[in-house]
Amino acid sequence: MDRISHWLYNNLLAFGFSESAAKYTNMVILLVAILILILLLDYVIRRVLVAVTHRVAVKSKTEFDDFLVENKVPNYVAHIIPLLLAFELTPLVFTDFEPYEKSADVILHALVVVLILWITRAVLNTFRDYFKTLENLKDKPIDSYIQVFMIFAWIIGAMSVFAIITGIPFLRFVTTIGAASAVILLIFRDTILGFVASIQVSINDMVHIGDWITFEKYGADGDVIEISLATVKVQNFDKTITTIPTYALISDSFRNWRGMMEAPGRRIKRAVHVRQSSVRFMESTDLEKLKRIELLTTYIEHRQADIESHNTKNDINKDLLMNGRNLTNLGLFRSYIDRYLKSHPAINKDMTIMVRQLAPNDKGLPLEVYAFSSDKEWVNYEYIMADIFDHIIASVSFFDLELFELIDGTGISDE
Repeated sequence: MDRISHWLYNNLLAFGFSESAAKYTNMVILLVAILILILLLDYVIRRVLVAVTHRVAVKSKTEFDDFLVENKVPNYVAHIIPLLLAFELTPLVFTDFEPYEKSADVILHALVVVLILWITRAVLNTFRDYFKTLENLKDKPIDSYIQVFMIFAWIIGAMSVFAIITGIPFLRFVTTIGAASAVILLIFRDTILGFVASIQVSINDMVHIGDWITFEKYGADGDVIEISLATVKVQNFDKTITTIPTYALISDSFRNWRGMMEAPGRRIKRAVHVRQSSVRFMESTDLEKLKRIELLTTYIEHRQADIESHNTKNDINKDLLMNGRNLTNLGLFRSYIDRYLKSHPAINKDMTIMVRQLAPNDKGLPLEVYAFSSDKEWVNYEYIMADIFDHIIASVSFFDLELFELIDGTGISDE
C-alpha cells in the first residue's frame, strides 16, 4: 500500500501537480479506493457468512442458530474484518494529514462501539427468542431482562462514544456523569421502577406470561401476553389490549387466576332465591310422593324413621304439625341438590361440595351452590354450571317451593 501511494504521488507530480495538490489528490484517490475495497470486502464476507450460517442452521437440530440468522447476527459479525482493515489502511491514507488521521481514528473507534452494540443487541434478542421456546422459561419476563441489559449497554456505549469524541478518558467521563445522577434518575424514573418491579415480579412469582389477571384500576381482564421492562400487555377477552405499567403490579392490587387454573377444579358459586312464604313442613303424603325421587329415597326413609323415633320417645303431640322434629320442603330440596351435585359426573368429588343457606334479603332466601367443576375450560365450565342450574330450577316445583323473580323491570314482585 505504501508503494502504491508513492507511485501515485510521483505520477501526479509528473502530470504537473504541485506537491501540496499532489498530496491532497493522492489522499482522496486512496481514500476512495480504500472505501470501495472495504465496501466490496464487507459485501462479500456478509454474503458468504450469511449463506454458510443459514445452511448450518437449516441442517442443525437446535433452534438457536435459526434465531441467530433471524436476528442478523452473522450480518453484523461480517463487519468486523472490514473494520479491522480500515484501521490498518487509514494511517497510510492520511500520512501527510495528521488532523484528518486523528478524526478518522475517532470515527473508526466510534464505529467499533456502535458495531459492538449492534452485535450485543442481536445476540441478546437471539437468547430472548430462544429462551421463549423453552418450556420452563415461557412464562418468565424474558423481555424485561433483555431490555435491562440493553439499557445498560446503550448507556455505556453512549458514554464511550462521547468519551472518544471529546478525548476525555472514560473513567473521568463517567465520574462527571455521576455528578448529574439526580437528573439521570429523574429521566429514567419509569425505567428504574420497571426494572425493580420486573425483578420483584419474577422473584415473587407474581405474574407469568399466559396468566389470566383482573386489574380493575386499568380495566384489564384477560391473559398476559407480554411482560417488558416498562409495561405489561393484557389481551382482554374482547380481544382488546390493555397496557399496564410494570411497577403497578407491585404498587396496586390485582387478581391473578393462575391458582384456579392450576387447581383440579373451577369453582361454581351461585345461588337461587327461594320465596320464604313457600317454605313449609312436609306431611306424610308429601314424603311418600318425594320417595319416588331416587336420590332421596334412602335419605327420606332414614330421616323419617329417626324423626318418628324421636317424637315417639319424647311423647310429642303430632296433632299440630310443627310440634317436635319435622322435615321441610326446603331442607329436602337442599339435600336433593347436595346429592345431585355429588352424583354429577362433571363435579370434582375431591373438592368442597356444599349447598348452603345465606342470610335472607329482599329477594328471598338465597340457596347457594358451592362446588368445583372438573373441567376448567371456560366454555365447558359455563355449560356445566348452566346444566346444573337448569336442573335445580326445574326441580323446585317438585318440592312445592317457589323462586323469587320480578314480573318486569319495574321492581314489582309476583306476590
